Amino acid sequence: MIALFILIPLVSVLILNLCHCDFVKKIACWFGMLLTLVQIYFVLFVPIDILNNQSALFGTNFAFNLTIDSLSKLMLLAIGIVVFSAIMIGQFTYHDEDQKFNFANLIMLTLAGMNGVVMVTDIFSLYVFIEIVAVSSFILISIYKDKAALESAFKYIVLSVTATLFILLSISIFMLISGDTSFIAINNATKNSAGSLKITIAICLFICGAFTKGGLVPFHSWLPDAHSSAPTSISILLSGIVIKVSGIYPLIRILSITGGGGDQVKNILLFIGAVSIVVGALAALGQSDIKRMLAFSSVSQMGYIVLSLGTGTVLGLAGAVFHMLNHAIFKSQLFANSAAVEKQTGTRNMDKLGGLATKMPITGGSSIVAMLSISGIPPLSGFWSKLLIIIALWQSAHYSYAFIAVISSVITLAYFLSLQRKVFFGKVAPGLENVKEAKLGLVLPVIILALLTIFIGIFFPLVLNKLILPIESILK
Repeated sequence: MIALFILIPLVSVLILNLCHCDFVKKIACWFGMLLTLVQIYFVLFVPIDILNNQSALFGTNFAFNLTIDSLSKLMLLAIGIVVFSAIMIGQFTYHDEDQKFNFANLIMLTLAGMNGVVMVTDIFSLYVFIEIVAVSSFILISIYKDKAALESAFKYIVLSVTATLFILLSISIFMLISGDTSFIAINNATKNSAGSLKITIAICLFICGAFTKGGLVPFHSWLPDAHSSAPTSISILLSGIVIKVSGIYPLIRILSITGGGGDQVKNILLFIGAVSIVVGALAALGQSDIKRMLAFSSVSQMGYIVLSLGTGTVLGLAGAVFHMLNHAIFKSQLFANSAAVEKQTGTRNMDKLGGLATKMPITGGSSIVAMLSISGIPPLSGFWSKLLIIIALWQSAHYSYAFIAVISSVITLAYFLSLQRKVFFGKVAPGLENVKEAKLGLVLPVIILALLTIFIGIFFPLVLNKLILPIESILK
């Protein structure tokens, strides 16, 4: 059954193209949304043991090396939520039916690739599915085929190839050490060669690849350009989930099967995490384009996740994974808000906007929810994940890094307050007097995502016990 998470999106793309006609073009995005809703249902309501039962449909002659554990389950849930939001925004922002059809096909390929990344049990298959996501993302970024989009896509693919080289070198060393590419073999080999220089080098090479895919400093330069030139539905996908599935998740998986790599690796994670937090936050302060600000904000928030991983503790892992889930939700919401603003006003330049809260109350109100959450204001979801990260840093005696995390959260609040003031508050900007709230198709995703942010914040103990704390099992 587990293989269906990969096979159904792939087969759907095949069927949609074999039955290519005007009717199929019109329903392609709706079909993609249905797939993601089914995925969310299975992740939430079907026990892991049943999902992992590969013999139920295919027998013993057809089985991938796949499994779903507590971390995979959380990632599949985040993938479903973000892809659903991205497709719905795409359905109501693309005007050309061919472009919309191509978008639906590519996003389902990306869905299959991301599902594969979080379920495989060997490092080479992990690499293959990461590349499927990278190629799909490259085409999605360039879907408008204008100069800016092609330049951004080219920059993305060049850095992605660089990341690929790092990861392949890492895989080669792991194979030399363990004689196999399975996670179990690598885990056993690292236990038998604890403290080995080869293992440390392999982990560091993999970290460089993961940092590039995840948009961490100093490998982050592709992220703002890709966001500003790609359609907003693609920005939701990239910032909401792709950088996590391609960069952060593989990093967590490798760290968990290798025991973390020792103090050198932890110090690298702490340092790069802190630098990313500060650089991303300061760069976001100086932006006038909404999407570029959100992109730099993603660099900063990925820094929080890596900083938390650098503690090397169970609480640090929980904080990192929890913040990854929360960021997937509220950052998707913020990009969806920017899509509504751009659709109704024709611009993302904050200097040309103002007073939209009275014209677009749902967009403005939901934007405040996401802003408060990402800034770590209680009782919203972002507060709890940042609190876990800061407690993990404090308990592991990384006081200076805890201080940086707190101060940077204040900077986060500052640039998002600036966004709110320029876009939604004050007098209505000239030429925007007749602006109205976006249509239901653009408003519905932000309502759903805002409600999720509030729900996770209010029912934090339930989410923590049911989804986050079970992730400790991946360290055993």
